[in-house]
Amino acid sequence: MTIPDDLRRTPLHEEHIRLGARMVPFAGWQMPVQYAGVMEEARAVRQAVGLFDISHMGRFRVAGSDAEALLQQTTTNDVSALSPGKAQYSLIPNEQGGILDDIIVYRKAPSDFIVVVNASNRDRDLEFFRAHAPSGTSVEDVSDATGMVAVQGPAAQDALQPLTDIELASLPRFGFAEGSVAGRQATICRTGYTGEDGFEVIGAAAHIVELWRALVDAHVVPCGLGARDSLRTEAGYPLYGHEIDETTTPVEAGLMWAVKLDKGSFVGRDAILAAKQAGPSRKLMGLIMEGRALPRQGYSIEAQGEPIGVVTSGAFSATRSIALGMGYVRSDHARNGATVDVVIRGTTHACRLLPKKDLLTATITS
Repeated sequence: MTIPDDLRRTPLHEEHIRLGARMVPFAGWQMPVQYAGVMEEARAVRQAVGLFDISHMGRFRVAGSDAEALLQQTTTNDVSALSPGKAQYSLIPNEQGGILDDIIVYRKAPSDFIVVVNASNRDRDLEFFRAHAPSGTSVEDVSDATGMVAVQGPAAQDALQPLTDIELASLPRFGFAEGSVAGRQATICRTGYTGEDGFEVIGAAAHIVELWRALVDAHVVPCGLGARDSLRTEAGYPLYGHEIDETTTPVEAGLMWAVKLDKGSFVGRDAILAAKQAGPSRKLMGLIMEGRALPRQGYSIEAQGEPIGVVTSGAFSATRSIALGMGYVRSDHARNGATVDVVIRGTTHACRLLPKKDLLTATITS
């Protein structure tokens, strides 16, 4: 594959080349899709520990006397519930109740936050926050000055602890702390996008290279976008541009747990409330294929020959040896255990519907 010269590169680009990664274009970046292989990398994360370069994601610092008010107005979760050292999953809504992005908000201090956004939406999100920012509150894009890696898997804590003075065992899910990591100041948050325990580390761009090398030297398996997509799909996690976009409401996406309608006014609140009261016409469901045919984004979902939905993501589970995915299904068909068909190149393949959160643990029937 020929990769355009104008793509952005993360601070770890040369490390990926040195390790023999296959590089691909992704959201305007040149990124590793795999090293040894997608299946091997996904199994490493499920069974031990893997390492991902996620420096392509956007990182904003939001600070000033009205920083909390700005984020309350422009995100769906309740920022006021965050104490320093805590983070939360949230959404950036538009006025129509659609989703501009899904994000993580970190509260460093009462008036100091870090917001992590998707790479493809970085410029638009920055413009959105700045357009709503009151005087005295700054929104600074610190993405290029920093790097970010994810250490994921049941052995993640054991792999990372020797490199930091932060006591990882005391760090709760969605808790974060600042301290020495591989000899430099960095931030470690107990978050991730794989369905496993793990940590995401933000540090200076040059420092991220040192941390990456230290983890690889400690036999942590480097993983690419292929494994990341497989892992997040079988964990039932949405990806912007697949499960969610500007036309998708949190109601139909099953993300109302990240929307706090009672916190007061915010962008899109009335539209989201109206969508909740009306009830969704479609619901995002998990799919487990009865055979090994792989569902892919855009494939039709049918019931007795009638189109009832569309696949949004599909993957082959490396650890369970099954094909699975997610898709939107008409609400009157969105039942746990229902059997429907996915149409793949003109042929129907049976699959079972289930809540997307159960994809990783559901019983497999032959």
